Amino acid sequence: MSEDLQKKLNELRREAEERDAQKRAEKLGLPYIDLRKIAVSLEALALIPEEKARQAKAVAVEKKSDTIALVFYNPKSKEAEDLINELKSQNFEIKIFVSSESGIKEAWDSYKFIPPPKEQITGEVKITKSTLEKLMLEINNLISLQNEFKKIDFNEISTTELFQLILAGALANRSSDIHFEAQEKSARLRFRIDGVLHDVFDNIPLKNYDSLVSRIKLLSGLKINIHEEAQDGRFTINLAEKEVEVRVSIIPSEFGETIVMRILDPETTMVGLEKLGVRPDDFKMLEKAIKQPNGLILNTGPTGSGKTTTLYAILRALNSPEIKIITVEDPIEYRIEGIEQTQVDPEAGYTFASGLRAIVRQDPDIILVGEVRDKETADIALQAALTGHLVLSTLHTNDAIGAIPRLVDLGVKPQTIGPALSLSIAQRLVRKLCDNCKKEVEINEELKSKIEQFIEKLPQRVNKEEYKNFKIYKPVGCEKCSNIGYKGRVAIFEFFEGGPDVEQLILKEVSWSVLKELANKKQMTTMQEDGILKVLSGITTFEEVEGATGPIEWMN
Repeated sequence: MSEDLQKKLNELRREAEERDAQKRAEKLGLPYIDLRKIAVSLEALALIPEEKARQAKAVAVEKKSDTIALVFYNPKSKEAEDLINELKSQNFEIKIFVSSESGIKEAWDSYKFIPPPKEQITGEVKITKSTLEKLMLEINNLISLQNEFKKIDFNEISTTELFQLILAGALANRSSDIHFEAQEKSARLRFRIDGVLHDVFDNIPLKNYDSLVSRIKLLSGLKINIHEEAQDGRFTINLAEKEVEVRVSIIPSEFGETIVMRILDPETTMVGLEKLGVRPDDFKMLEKAIKQPNGLILNTGPTGSGKTTTLYAILRALNSPEIKIITVEDPIEYRIEGIEQTQVDPEAGYTFASGLRAIVRQDPDIILVGEVRDKETADIALQAALTGHLVLSTLHTNDAIGAIPRLVDLGVKPQTIGPALSLSIAQRLVRKLCDNCKKEVEINEELKSKIEQFIEKLPQRVNKEEYKNFKIYKPVGCEKCSNIGYKGRVAIFEFFEGGPDVEQLILKEVSWSVLKELANKKQMTTMQEDGILKVLSGITTFEEVEGATGPIEWMN
């Protein structure tokens, strides 16, 4: 039998099955639904465990507020009725539909795209609100935490108390990472605050440290008896109003095991689009790109440059009941209500490429792909951007224009990039001066003249008047900033806009130097220039900008 004939017979059988489902629905006085023609919501699907769904021959396809659209093969079966009653007991309102068995079975295939529930992959640390508030009041800056460690009697303190002090200290001081480093006779504790490591205590006795390592391994679901291999895990800190996830990496070192715990506090990414630190002229460009119904927006930069925060801010700005947003991430860093987020699982065959391919079939309006790492992912993302989807992703390049040569290096055809690329963003993070103690610097005539020339050469779209009465500040240090002089970080950006001129150019040449000439013609403000403008606004320092972008030529 030929393939075409077999395909035709299968289609005829399926149509007959759907007609049968329609008749059964009419007899039961219930609406019929053709599951071939609708997108199944992963949020709804996850409400019912796959085993229960199979037993009841059911699938949840949509969830709006407390109402669930539930599709059955036979809603009168005992298993179906038990499932309906169970969901009603959880205060859900149920809308019942009837469909074919084939349609329901096909919908079950989407279970593989649901990430494992948190309880299966994380331990939990419960810190009561009162305990945490007490600790955070006592150790509200790095100096007080360091003093608290000096007072500890390590023969008396329990592992729980010590671990709780470390976690509370990290949260109180807005640390992004906790570093435990095994040394010959003791262990050292350091916190990364605003991108810079700071010593907390360098003399934790090894017996206490060994107990801490075991506690962290237990919480993270790691093997306690393995000491010579790298291990990765995670656990969750349950606070009064939020959950903070902690990613754990343990590696063997010369004197024992070294641990880095990355703290993923959801509040650090709950930044509104207007508070990202984007200048008004660049903000107009960003707004224009995200309001387009389709196109590719790439955010570039190294790990830890704030790309996720920016993309999540865009997603939150776009999120509404009328728009379907789906993500594929590695891993899901923060949950956003109303958005369907999926996590890559290479062992199950769910990669960025396969996930993106599946997502496109779910009829989304907006897609977030955690990272473009290979040709297959890049090709699918670009095709999605060309066929009516707004696609957001990240790419590891040094600057905004570098995104185009990088895509070509991955094997993408230049003629595909031009029409698809709406906007390429590059960013870095620089530390903000502490507003409580920063001190104005006296500017000599030579530097003043250089700054005035810099302002004059800025693109016309930059509001130069805003920077004419500039002031420069330096860090000092006070109790509020733990004598560091800086508190918090801000992003510096550059935006390279796509368009016909970019499309025409890359059909001829995609070298960085040629694209740089075009960027200058398009009056792109570089990251360094944006950083300098933030210095002139009293937000950061020249040292921070040079640390992130390299030497400022006209200053040296």
